[in-house]
Amino acid sequence: MAASSHSAVILVLLLLLLVVAFVPAPAAAVSPSKRPTHQPPSFPAGISTLRQLAASSSSGYATAAKPFTAQYFLQELDHFTFTPNSSRVFSQKYLLNDTFWRRKPTVGPLFVYMGGEADIEWLATTTGFMFDIAPEFGALIVFIEHRFYGESKPFGNDSYKSTDMLGYLTSTQALADFAILITSLKQNMSIVDAPVVVFGGSYGGMLASWFRLKYPHVAMGALASSAPILHFDDITPWSSFHDTGSQDFKSESLNCFSVIKAVWHVLDKRGSNDTGLLELSKTFRACKTVQFIYSLSSWLRTAFIHTAVMDYPTPANFLTNLPAYPVREMCKIIDSFPAGADVIDKAFAAASMYYNYTGDQKCFQVEGGDDDPHGFKGWGWQACTEMVMPMTVSNESMFPPSSFSYEKTSENCLAGYKVLPRMHWITSEYGGHKIDKVLKRFGSNIIFSNGMPDLWSGGGVLKNISSSIIALVTEKGAHHLDVRSANLRDNPDWIVEQRRQEVEIIHGWIDQYNKDIAQM
Repeated sequence: MAASSHSAVILVLLLLLLVVAFVPAPAAAVSPSKRPTHQPPSFPAGISTLRQLAASSSSGYATAAKPFTAQYFLQELDHFTFTPNSSRVFSQKYLLNDTFWRRKPTVGPLFVYMGGEADIEWLATTTGFMFDIAPEFGALIVFIEHRFYGESKPFGNDSYKSTDMLGYLTSTQALADFAILITSLKQNMSIVDAPVVVFGGSYGGMLASWFRLKYPHVAMGALASSAPILHFDDITPWSSFHDTGSQDFKSESLNCFSVIKAVWHVLDKRGSNDTGLLELSKTFRACKTVQFIYSLSSWLRTAFIHTAVMDYPTPANFLTNLPAYPVREMCKIIDSFPAGADVIDKAFAAASMYYNYTGDQKCFQVEGGDDDPHGFKGWGWQACTEMVMPMTVSNESMFPPSSFSYEKTSENCLAGYKVLPRMHWITSEYGGHKIDKVLKRFGSNIIFSNGMPDLWSGGGVLKNISSSIIALVTEKGAHHLDVRSANLRDNPDWIVEQRRQEVEIIHGWIDQYNKDIAQM
């Protein structure tokens, strides 16, 4: 889940009970009268070539070109009402990979990724763990796109134009979409008894855990990576996100932490008039003169937060190209300045690493640029309806102090979307309070994985709940690192061990499931 409001990640999935079809071409919206008949999905060709790519890759199978084929599924618009519009269908995109799928003697499992708030192909190319372990399990890999994201927009390009349309963007609707698509896929392929394990990171991880609880008859296990399902109501301290990010920088360099903490006041003072904004625009190499000081502070804040979120131990290009351990590298830049250097120059140089690590940017779009390159557009709506995750910034943080108010949030959402948030809907629908007591008697087969330096870890499940609801917590780590591609040369031992444990647990689930099926 990315850290700023436009890239945070939280949606959920829902239920579909009507028979719908797999179709080979996308359609933004299809009328029920034009619903096609069932057609079996096609699979990728060139399997031997793909295996050669995997074998020759120095950093694991997932770094080779992704061998998935795009499919489209006619999905019901509304699973929970019986109004005239509810029978409308839309084209939901999903991706298939059968490179390592075992068909005989025992059919291999389905590894299904719960798409979050972004284009599904982008998520698939940044999520390599399923590809890495599929050969060991003989698994069929499926990535399902979340409604209202990527190509899965129920109303095409008009999907964000009104609340009448956005009202169908909810976590419960999304979970039902996944349930119906998975069930129909298994029926179409005559593998109704094949075990299903769902995976997800960040918001997708939340969906994966909720899916296991809501649809245990569809998925027999879930790996929920960096899933802040407890970041609601008063379950988690509201300042945990920014406090954790601040500590990440402080652990690398106290000077680095202090420079970032000091820059906000200096920036506000220097940018308090037009002359100051003009000079700051030059300092920040803005493509055009900045009109609002908030734009500059937001530009810096995004760089520092996202760098902390993506503090991976290997080079990565998740939201942007970054080196290994980017927080350390950013602090090295700040610490390299001579004593007495301008604090704004230091902060700008550090932030430039986030925006221009490749060195190809001649200027920066501080205002008016595309801040949604991966399709996070629907998140604002979700945060203003059901995904209300209170956040504050404490005085101990390196970010400017801020508070949270349910009343102010309601006012802003009413002004922006003409809708009032349901502040406590998530905990009413999925639970969260006293989760250890509740799930100990109710749930099973869920892995909650978290690295403590991840800014979202404060809202995660950090202790084992039962013998089958396991919390794998690492002292190091970054946002859903474990579900990213393995890098066989550079992965530290602790992430290798964490993934080994995850594989062992999933093997146990599937072995027990197959024994139970055999006894039926």
